[in-house]
Amino acid sequence: MSATEFIPPAKNLPAPAAVLELFKPVTWFAPMWAFACGVISAGGPGAGRWAYVLGGVILAGPLACAASQAVNDWFDRHVDAINEPGRPIPSGRIPGRWGLYIALFWTATSVVLGAVLGLYAFIASLVAAALAWAYSAPPFRLKRNGWLGAAAVGVSYEGVAWVTGAAVAVHKAPSSLILALAALYSIGAHGIMTLNDFKAIDGDTRTGVRSLPVMLGPRRAALVACAVMIAPQLVVIGLLAAVGRPWFAAGIAGLALAQCALMPTLLADPKAKAPWYNGTGVLLFVLGMMASAFAVRGMG
Repeated sequence: MSATEFIPPAKNLPAPAAVLELFKPVTWFAPMWAFACGVISAGGPGAGRWAYVLGGVILAGPLACAASQAVNDWFDRHVDAINEPGRPIPSGRIPGRWGLYIALFWTATSVVLGAVLGLYAFIASLVAAALAWAYSAPPFRLKRNGWLGAAAVGVSYEGVAWVTGAAVAVHKAPSSLILALAALYSIGAHGIMTLNDFKAIDGDTRTGVRSLPVMLGPRRAALVACAVMIAPQLVVIGLLAAVGRPWFAAGIAGLALAQCALMPTLLADPKAKAPWYNGTGVLLFVLGMMASAFAVRGMG
C-alpha cells in the first residue's frame, strides 16, 4: 500500500486526545533533557533569561519534537497501518489530510517561537524543522536508510537541542567544549535511534524502509547500536579528564560500565529486549549527559 493510497476519509474533525497522541508526548523527554543539558553546561540562565529558557523548553518538546512526530506519522501512515493500526491516522481518528495540516501548522509555530527567542533559537528551529521533514518526507525520506535516518534524529534531538539550550541561556554562541559534548552525545544517540527501530522490523521490511535492524539483522544491528553508544562516551571521559574534571570523568565511566554490563542481555534477544534496554541502559546514557553538562558548567 502506498502512502498516497492510504488517506482516511475526512468525516469529522480530529479529537484533541487524538492530536495529543499524534504528538507522542513521551518522545519530548529527549530533546527537553538535551536542552536542559545545554542550559546547565552554559552556566545556567543569565540575568533576565528565565523566560527565554522556559520558551526554549516548550520549543524543544511540545513544539519542535511534537511537530516531528506529526510529520513522521503522516508520511508513515501506510507503515503504521501494518505495525500500529491503532495509531491516530491509520485508525481514522485523525481523518483525511488533517495529519498533514497539523504537521505543517506545528512546524510553522515552532519556527515562529524560535524567532521570538532570538537568532540562535530561530536557526535551531529551522534546522530541526528541516531535519524532521527530510527524515520522513519524500524526496529525501532519510529514514529509508538506517545510517542517515538515525543520524538525523540523533543530531536533532540531542545536538541541536543541547546547543540551543546553551545559546538561549546566555544569549551567545556556545563554547567549543559545549559543541564537542553536543556532537559526541548526538553520535551516541544514533545507537538509541537504532534500538527504537526494532519494534518496526516487520513493517519496515514490507514497506522498503531499510533501518539497521532490517539491513544488518537484529543481532548485528544491536552490536552496532551498543558500539555507537559507548564509543562517544569514552571520548567524553577522556575530554573531561583532560580539562580537569576527573571525578566527573570517573562517574561517567561508571555509568558506561553499567551500560556494558546490561548489553549481553540485550544482545541475547535484541528484538524482545530493546524496550527493556531503552528503560535501563539508555537511562544511564542520559544521566551521563547531565553529568557532563555539570562538569563543564561555567567553563566556556
